[in-house]
Amino acid sequence: MRNSKSPPQVKLFEEIALRSVTVRNRIMLSPMCQYSAPDAVPNDWHFVHLGSRAVGGAGIVMTEATAIEPSGRITPYDVGLWNDEQTKAFARIAAFVAAQGAVPGIQLAHAGRKAWHTRPWEDRRPLTPPDEWVIIAPSALPWEQGDTVPREMTGQDIARVIERFRDSAQRALQAGFRLLQIHAAHGYLLHSFLSPLSNRRSDEYGGDFDGRARFLLETVRAVREVWPSDLPLFVRVSATDWIEGGWTIEDTIELAKLLLNAEVDVIECSSGGNSPEQDIPEHLDYQISLSEQVRRQAGIKTVAVGGIIDPLYAEEIVANNRADIVALGRMHLWNPYWAHHAAKVLGAEVKLPIQYERSNIF
Repeated sequence: MRNSKSPPQVKLFEEIALRSVTVRNRIMLSPMCQYSAPDAVPNDWHFVHLGSRAVGGAGIVMTEATAIEPSGRITPYDVGLWNDEQTKAFARIAAFVAAQGAVPGIQLAHAGRKAWHTRPWEDRRPLTPPDEWVIIAPSALPWEQGDTVPREMTGQDIARVIERFRDSAQRALQAGFRLLQIHAAHGYLLHSFLSPLSNRRSDEYGGDFDGRARFLLETVRAVREVWPSDLPLFVRVSATDWIEGGWTIEDTIELAKLLLNAEVDVIECSSGGNSPEQDIPEHLDYQISLSEQVRRQAGIKTVAVGGIIDPLYAEEIVANNRADIVALGRMHLWNPYWAHHAAKVLGAEVKLPIQYERSNIF
């Protein structure tokens, strides 16, 4: 028998308005690469993976890092969004996710100097891309010893990549996505421009903070030209490199203010990934505190990510305004129905799909 009492107020399960989009709760599936698209086209694995998290109650279902061009994939098995076949395949996924009450989101990315490696379960090692594709970066510096030395990008390269982000954003809209995220974290192309560890340029895209931030800001503006003003735009950042002399939380706060002025709605605060020399703290709150600082000092909404497993911890984060949304990655891989289970733990209303209603007996 169901409890007839009204459920308590639980911030994790409150709706959140992002421009014209209303998200049913504060839970997001973090973008998690599946390395399962040998032709760069999302397939049945991606349909089930993303669709089951929508059925499982997440408010936002975010795709994995979706490359804007073939040479920008992390591995040859990553999905992309640069042709009609990919657009059509993503449309099927976005429509199903939306039909389950979740907001379909897509993360657009370019791997930069970390492109073209083997899949994680194959031991990380660089691969040689096809002759017509070149590994690019702000400066000719490999991510680690033994990696391919990238070609320093020319002004034409920069203009082309910005246009590719713009084109992929337009395709994302055609496919039915309602939320778009630009990936500027984890040592991939846009992050590598931000960090002085990887950007040694002396032109207008290097040097001081403003120069290093220019590429990302121009990309955001180009995307906003085609991404409607009534739909939300996220940017994922590495809020610190965790290395002395690298990108810092103070830099991120200043960047977040610029992104807010450029019509970005939410900053997802991850960290690291730009150097194998990083020294990441080993405590539960190491990234949540970054989200909290950006939110409070830049006046922008944030997503907290990293180490969020316990529903009580997730509730504490949003209830205390340390973030507006929590993103779960590996936990969602383990438990696609985490959101429903969290509602039960927190005493919130469990809103199962009608096909599953009869399972709510505990």
